[in-house]
Amino acid sequence: MIPESTAASGRTVPRSVRLGYGVGSFCAATFNTVPGLLLLFYMTNILAVPAWLAGVVVFAPKAWDLVLNPLVGQWSDRTVSRWGPRRPWLLAGAAILPVAYALTFVGPPLTGTPAALFVGLFFLVAATGFALYEVPYKAMPAEMTDDYHERTSLLQWRMIFVAMAVALSGILAPAMAAHSLEGYRLMGFVFAAILLAAMLGTFWGTARAPLTGVTEPEASLRTQLASARNSRPFMWLLGLSSAQTLAAGAMLAGAPYFAAYTLGDPGATSTLFAALVGPLLVTMPLWVWLARKMDKRGAMILSGVLFLGGALLAALTPFLGALYAHLMVVVVGIGYAGLQLLQFSMLADVIAYESALSGRRRGGVFTGLWTAAENAVSALGALIVGAVLGIGGFLSSDPEHPVTQPGSALTAVVVAETVIPAAIILLGILMTLKYDLTAERLAEVVPPQVTSSDAPA
Repeated sequence: MIPESTAASGRTVPRSVRLGYGVGSFCAATFNTVPGLLLLFYMTNILAVPAWLAGVVVFAPKAWDLVLNPLVGQWSDRTVSRWGPRRPWLLAGAAILPVAYALTFVGPPLTGTPAALFVGLFFLVAATGFALYEVPYKAMPAEMTDDYHERTSLLQWRMIFVAMAVALSGILAPAMAAHSLEGYRLMGFVFAAILLAAMLGTFWGTARAPLTGVTEPEASLRTQLASARNSRPFMWLLGLSSAQTLAAGAMLAGAPYFAAYTLGDPGATSTLFAALVGPLLVTMPLWVWLARKMDKRGAMILSGVLFLGGALLAALTPFLGALYAHLMVVVVGIGYAGLQLLQFSMLADVIAYESALSGRRRGGVFTGLWTAAENAVSALGALIVGAVLGIGGFLSSDPEHPVTQPGSALTAVVVAETVIPAAIILLGILMTLKYDLTAERLAEVVPPQVTSSDAPA
């Protein structure tokens, strides 16, 4: 990264850097989407792991993030190198994550509890590699520009790549897996290669990124954690974002079951995903415009309401059919697009705000805590779905021994995919009402250097 004094502009991020930064979201989107969508189903329906145990396996490695991610954040805050404080860690993650990801889906000659332990071990290693990459990656936007609306514009590019990655993951991965051991193995190797390419792409693509603001790291991890806990904007944003991520995680984990048992077509997992990510591809300019007109908080509330409405109405799918289900997922997708964009734009605002108040670099620890919570609650969504299915009497199986699910399990599938995400997202909406870091408040400590009309789309 280039210090502000030698960069062409510390306020406007060059287009090449936007592209280089954005391509890295292929890593985050792929790693969150494919395991979130398929890992629970892979264990219960391919490796014959009980649903409750499969949920624990998905969740447990992410709980490790609660310890690791703040440490990675502090390490990157304190890193001094010719590549800047963040970019060396992108390479460290690239050396670990792709290999561990492929081994997670390699398909061991095991079933039941031994298979769960095998998958859990390599998923833990993969989560470690992801933390090394993702925590510094998320800290970078706050250091590329100090303009409130420029950060939204920068992250619009990120979300374009997120949409493409989610589409690729949600449509291609289930098609490649094809509900077979060999299919999951092939999918694992192909997407490991995609992860590696995205991670290296961001490392090289951000070589000329501006580096603005303070460069002095905080003295200790304890001080940084205390600063995060004492930051009202950060804690409220973390809470409302966690609710949003938990709702999305539950819906993601439940989608293959919803497709197979409610729609009666396992292949509908891909079309449901197409309905979800289609709005991500086309509504980003709309959400950027709404964030300017309504401020980010107002636009986020609108996003949550759309997600809530679509999820609740999708509960009527058993009576109204597959086409209706896909239309409701489109509504969810429109809301989800706004939530994804605004979360990260508001996180960059909080980092800039707290750094300006303190005169210290704290972005790594802030993003470390954020990413740890994000990963944990996303995996908690799978744990919740596994628990609901277990309570409903869902029967695990493998491809050679299919089973017929009881009626209670079919009801549990619908509840896990619709009612539970809707209830969780409602909590997120209520928390958003109390978030108060607006453009005006941020400008009091970080004066804008360009007008909103100057910031490129």
